[in-house]
Amino acid sequence: MNPSIVAILSAIIGYLLGSVNTSLLVGKIFYKTDIRKHGSGNAGATNTLRILGKGAAIAVLVGDFLKGIIACLIGRYLFGELTSGSGVYLGLYIAGFFAVIGHNWPIFFGFKGGKGVITSFAVILMFSPLTALICLAAFVLIVAVTRYVSLGSMLAAMLFISISIIIKEPLPLILVGSALVGLIIIRHGENIKRLINGSEKKLSFNNKQRKE
Repeated sequence: MNPSIVAILSAIIGYLLGSVNTSLLVGKIFYKTDIRKHGSGNAGATNTLRILGKGAAIAVLVGDFLKGIIACLIGRYLFGELTSGSGVYLGLYIAGFFAVIGHNWPIFFGFKGGKGVITSFAVILMFSPLTALICLAAFVLIVAVTRYVSLGSMLAAMLFISISIIIKEPLPLILVGSALVGLIIIRHGENIKRLINGSEKKLSFNNKQRKE
């Protein structure tokens, strides 16, 4: 099959998988709630935790993680290695990137989704497991100290670029990874404003529903 067609197919499959927004499905099916109308308005695991509790948040985390993994596996299977022995898997990169695009702007939910952090982590785990695990450790440390999930997400994402360059990952991986980092920063624009003015909400594991 023509490589261009395979690339387009990888993008479409990745986007459609990403558009299956777990927080919206869990909220609407089990809680009769549109998570976007409560709390921060974000269709993601953190807002789900605040509004619907731990069980719902865990389901969202698993779902958003798995769709990133599955998209990458399909893209890698379809496209294969760019050239034998190169270690460059363009189909994987393309499908993973568009899975995050789908999560952020889902076609099934009016193009209003989440920030794509969990799906992005799943994708970079497929890109570069070592780099992803280092970023995860940094995220956990930052959130443990500050209790700001948004801050941990952004700083850990930016760390990905530096580490990828240091360990000399393939250029296509670094470029697509940098685009993912850019998306995370852009999607956290309101969080950045709240962090600056001191109004950003800290992580809490209180199970009480708070439908602000």
